[in-house]
Amino acid sequence: MSIKRLFLVAAYDRMGHVDASLEYYVRELSQYGDVIVHMDNDCDDGSIKKLAPFTVAATAARHGEYDFGSYKRAYMYASKAGILSDYDFVYLANDSIYGPLADIGKILNEMESLDVDAFGPVCNPNPAHPHIQSWFIGMRATVFLAPWFKKFIQSVRKQTDKGSVTKLYEQGFTALVSKHGLAWGCIYTVENRGIYNQIKKLYRGGLPFMKKVAFSRHGGRLGRQILYVLNHIAPDARASILENARRTWGAEYIDWLLTNNPVKILMRGVKYALGKARKGQI
Repeated sequence: MSIKRLFLVAAYDRMGHVDASLEYYVRELSQYGDVIVHMDNDCDDGSIKKLAPFTVAATAARHGEYDFGSYKRAYMYASKAGILSDYDFVYLANDSIYGPLADIGKILNEMESLDVDAFGPVCNPNPAHPHIQSWFIGMRATVFLAPWFKKFIQSVRKQTDKGSVTKLYEQGFTALVSKHGLAWGCIYTVENRGIYNQIKKLYRGGLPFMKKVAFSRHGGRLGRQILYVLNHIAPDARASILENARRTWGAEYIDWLLTNNPVKILMRGVKYALGKARKGQI
């Protein structure tokens, strides 16, 4: 019997577009289950309809509640439609990442084979608040059909800062799993800001996603790692990433970032180090 999955996808685009990277992500997820998308931005009908061939539903309206606000709306759609009990697994997935960089069937099977109730690709092992990183969370019915989960997801409200979102909802979700006597686990454990800074290592280790913010971190010092990944993935995946990246940060910046010129790379590193020294960070 085939596994039935539902992906609840949270997305955001400051220009109100559905571009190639989101379309690619949703299309690839749809190969492994049903997909419901909610975008935390207003979006014209013509743009959101790009997702129609790959989704059960795709909606867009600005709410300002970050990814969990979109997860809430997608969950409520599924709940009202009475379809949640049709699935073996429900996933919460947001578009803070690029990908998938490779077929995701392998990692889905790995996560679903863990003897746990909630899971994800990556664990943040924060000593005080270890948790599943919220950009991709999987759940068995013991979680997504539980009354406590429904209460949790419906309680999501707009917060004044992203730190509060992390504490209340990202860390809060994992804490609630444990509080209710359930188990959770992940495939990878990544400390501190490694999910942003170890792009090449994680890709080579099998993680089929790359955090978007890596493109803007450390004064461009991650450019070589990003370029390595881009040079090793399928052409359509690479094209979708570059379309979004150029629109987000500008074509000139992306061309500057993705260089193999050793002199430019050296100067970039020197400039970054001097900047940190001036701020007293090194």
